[in-house]
Amino acid sequence: MTTILVTGGTGTLGRLVDERLSAAGHEVRVLSRHARPYAVDLREGGPALDRAVDGADVIVHCASSPRGGDEKAAARLIEAARRAGVPHLLYISIVGVDRVPLRYYREKRSVERMIEESGLGWTVLRATQFHELVRDVLAGAARLPVMLLPAGVGDQPVAVAEVAERLAELAVAGPAGRVPDMGGPEVRSLAEWGRAYLAAVGKRRVILSVPLFGRTYREFRAGGHLAPERAVGHGTFEDFLAKG
Repeated sequence: MTTILVTGGTGTLGRLVDERLSAAGHEVRVLSRHARPYAVDLREGGPALDRAVDGADVIVHCASSPRGGDEKAAARLIEAARRAGVPHLLYISIVGVDRVPLRYYREKRSVERMIEESGLGWTVLRATQFHELVRDVLAGAARLPVMLLPAGVGDQPVAVAEVAERLAELAVAGPAGRVPDMGGPEVRSLAEWGRAYLAAVGKRRVILSVPLFGRTYREFRAGGHLAPERAVGHGTFEDFLAKG
């Protein structure tokens, strides 16, 4: 039996990683700010973090926040993992963090570099956007009578359960470095995803594709956040929406 610490273990992804590893018979420690007995704010670290990593064979680092703080959290986690001699740190990142100049993406790429240079055994998996994020973006746009979406931008959403399954496999496979990206089964324009969303929720909206400006938009238009050559996911956006 392997002892595995899952950071962000109560979140959308971490919860499913916990379920799969526990079902496989591993001892799973769930770390989040409110999960007992490993209630830890990774940005602060401290004795509670040391207790959480002590004796762990693997750390699956799922904790992340678009509001910032990922680099500080990763630094604390890496320090604690070094002290405890943890042999494997597995990190989930995002396709395009090295191309799209969003602040959150830049921070995720910085965390990748910190892990690569940590001296620990490590694995990094990048995935495309989860279905949940695409749905939430489209739901927000659909609040208006006219659904405004960036022109020329595609997306490739992937099922979070499939990413969790892949992380569970990687966690017990040993350090592998940067592994192949994981993308959803198909790339479509945001307008096409918008029509699929409207059909699923029974709304009627006019969809207007609006050109934007700036480097971030250019990189999205160029597909910097996509992995069409790694369309390994199976669950479709329509399947996800049908489940409610």
